[in-house]
Amino acid sequence: MDKFARKSPIAEAKQTAGLSTRPVGATAEDDDIDEIKSAVLAKLALDLGKDASAATDRDWFVAAALTIRDRIVHRWLAADRASHAQGRKQVYYLSLEFLIGRLFADVLCNLGCTESFRAALGDLGVDLNRLRAAEPDAALGHGGLGRLAACFMESMASLGIPAYGYGIRYDHGLFRQVIRDGWQQEYPEEWLSFGNPWEFARPEAIYDIHFGGRVETTTSPTGAKRSVWHPAETIEAVAYDIPIVGWRGRHVNALRLWSARAVDPLRLDAFNMGDHAGALSEQVRAEAISKILYPSDSTPAGQELRLRQEYFFVSASLLDLVQRHVRTDGNLYFLPLRAAIQLNDTHPSIAVPELMRILVDLHGLPWDEAWRITVGTLSYTNHTLLPEALETWPVDLFGRVLPRHLEIIYRINTQHLEAAKLQDPATSDSVESISLIDERHGRKLRMGHLAFVGSHRTNGVSALHTELMRKTVFGELHAIYPDRIVNKTNGITFRRWLLQANPDLTLVLRDLCGDAVLDDPTQMSRLADYAEDQGAQQRIRAAKRANKVALARLIIERLDLHVDPDALFDVQIKRIHEYKRQLLNLLETVALYHAIRAEPGRNWVPRVKIFAGKAAASYARAKLIIKLINDVATVINGDPVVRDFLRVVFLPDYNVSLAERIIPAADLSEQISTAGMEASGTGNM
Repeated sequence: MDKFARKSPIAEAKQTAGLSTRPVGATAEDDDIDEIKSAVLAKLALDLGKDASAATDRDWFVAAALTIRDRIVHRWLAADRASHAQGRKQVYYLSLEFLIGRLFADVLCNLGCTESFRAALGDLGVDLNRLRAAEPDAALGHGGLGRLAACFMESMASLGIPAYGYGIRYDHGLFRQVIRDGWQQEYPEEWLSFGNPWEFARPEAIYDIHFGGRVETTTSPTGAKRSVWHPAETIEAVAYDIPIVGWRGRHVNALRLWSARAVDPLRLDAFNMGDHAGALSEQVRAEAISKILYPSDSTPAGQELRLRQEYFFVSASLLDLVQRHVRTDGNLYFLPLRAAIQLNDTHPSIAVPELMRILVDLHGLPWDEAWRITVGTLSYTNHTLLPEALETWPVDLFGRVLPRHLEIIYRINTQHLEAAKLQDPATSDSVESISLIDERHGRKLRMGHLAFVGSHRTNGVSALHTELMRKTVFGELHAIYPDRIVNKTNGITFRRWLLQANPDLTLVLRDLCGDAVLDDPTQMSRLADYAEDQGAQQRIRAAKRANKVALARLIIERLDLHVDPDALFDVQIKRIHEYKRQLLNLLETVALYHAIRAEPGRNWVPRVKIFAGKAAASYARAKLIIKLINDVATVINGDPVVRDFLRVVFLPDYNVSLAERIIPAADLSEQISTAGMEASGTGNM
């Protein structure tokens, strides 16, 4: 390992290729380095109570992050004021996941002050790269769904679109993956152990969220009937805001995350009677909602927790945005003109009955007007073609947890079915397939159908997926509402995966295509002019090799396994699932192993198979796939006949930061999901 480090292969690769050392980053502002140093030292002393001589990397990171945050706030407030003054429509993006990764390098890059901070911290004896490593990944997501949400948030900020992201502030994320004897083991992600310097607590933004109880129907003196929900349980949703900075810092939006807490966290009477654990039961029950992402639903209690979790963040988000609209506009009838609420997958589809409840029960709007507002405000993104993958809830469970919402859904369903029959009497033959209630499988609510019926637009995430959606999973509904399905092809925030994750390649692109490539990715088409240019090809190859050397060093550090950076890096990194077909990749690996053993003298291309990804804690078969990958790796990596030609690597605890190391080093990216089951997939981008 020491020998590997002494050779400094990354520097050697860059030097061999003649890679430029021009600073990478957005157009830098003329930051005053002395001012940055003073600000960081002030944060270190006044916010952390630390002297520079005693500060750890973590302390320096927090001080630097708080200094950067101060610079963001002025832009954030200015953007907010401008949006309100101009009466601009606001986007509200509801998602159970936001896989934002680390923000330190991202924000510096978007503000254009990476090199200024590098110089200022260097004068203080602090390495900027060490501070980047000190920041934990935000444990707010799991896979492509969360990464898409994060990319949307940054893209909207870069485009200057006023937006709020709404999600949950998970204490422990999905889980921290550890591999022991080849098996995945799950541990809590402690990303908030030292606090989060990017967030702003909003103790004034607290909303009561209700569960259970009963619904009473009352009649007014005029004969009008009204439903009154008497909940059995109330908890509080507390807001925390993280600023999301757009490219060149031109606009800043907010990611608002909700944390759950009990109204009365301690039953003092029980505590004083000696029942110390029981006195905390309400606190434990409430806080469980925001403890982890995707609690296992293999038990009735776990299934109920998932439903409570989804309703919790949807209710808090809708109460918040409706209150903001009433405060600034005053007229709920104009909500569709001022707000666009996007539901990312079926998890937030309970927004349909919840918005109806808020409008009808809390604000007294007539049902028909409330329905017009709801449909005009909501849009839904579908991410799957598999009917069994669309979320459903047992009617009994749903009615017990949210009795008023079940009433509302029944009424929506009756209205929906009657309208369908009026439009086409033949629809009565397909009532079961278009109903919001699945009567064939134990009476379940179809949340995908609910989101479709309650939204004015339903989008697919690729052209093929959208076309298949019209023909398959929503075929009957599309016949009734032919204008609702549209296509919005998924994308990525390319600067994060190019400028930040692959700075060496960025330097080459800037030299060949100009700095405009950082603002306009279509400028990369100019690379075609260099298709036959040997010098340009050599520089691109050298950038790739430098990335492979860096990944090889990471593999040594984490797994104590040496891999050849000149081998073909064959990569499959995504959540472990049967339809993602890691097993197919592994079978090909085993076949290749036997072929090499049979003819070791052939001119084999050395190959490193790299896997990474997490299996859901309750997904036994996916966890078996991880075990098999590691067992195959043990055999192949230990075989002296084969190991010079083939290596197998499983990198544990896959997250955004690890992806930023693997993707730039990949020679081959495996996208082999079962045909028809992957709606879009952004890993290939």
